[in-house]
Amino acid sequence: MSLDAWDIAPGRQSLPAASVSPAAMSGRANPVSPADRADIAASLQGDQNGYARLVSRYESIIGTQMWRFTRDVSAHEELVQEVFVEGYMSLAGFRGQAPFEHWIRRIATRVGYRYWRKESRERDRRNAMENWRRTASTPNADQTPSQAAESLFQLLETLPPKDRLVLTLFYFEGWDMGEIADRVGWSRTLVKVRAHRARRKLRGLLEAQGFGGSGSTPASNGELEI
Repeated sequence: MSLDAWDIAPGRQSLPAASVSPAAMSGRANPVSPADRADIAASLQGDQNGYARLVSRYESIIGTQMWRFTRDVSAHEELVQEVFVEGYMSLAGFRGQAPFEHWIRRIATRVGYRYWRKESRERDRRNAMENWRRTASTPNADQTPSQAAESLFQLLETLPPKDRLVLTLFYFEGWDMGEIADRVGWSRTLVKVRAHRARRKLRGLLEAQGFGGSGSTPASNGELEI
């Protein structure tokens, strides 16, 4: 995707390269890669090719992350675009205290969460649940991992956005409680409480759909157990 297609107006020439912390942009224990540092500095000086290179470098990573938020191809494309537009508009605030990938992925999480909140307002949860009951396949031990993931994704769609976010980041992205807290901006305690409650709700939904009443949703490292 090109920046021209995003209708980003030129004019970042007025943004000083010093907007990125001089210490962070120096070579001293710098978490930002040299290529990213050069392209960030070029973009802040008004060179849109600099930001285009950043987009090219991270578009696949962000595309994979945003697939966790929607299976609609058109909506997915818009979300990826929105992430990079927001990143472009916020670039002057990048302090270089963590890798650029972490920064842009945190923006992606916010964008995806906003999308879920919007979808939640527009979608009636009862209809969503009924749709799940009509379309979900019968629980089957022979399901492929991909089919099982799709079934879980449809169930997660029926949860409130905050519950859905914490479970998606844990189960699909593989983030631990500390990573979720850092990238979403919640305290670790709050993340654990929300994860515990969300997991209990999901277990109830799984049991209602016949996925077993004695088991529980998997926890890859036990951190969801409180």
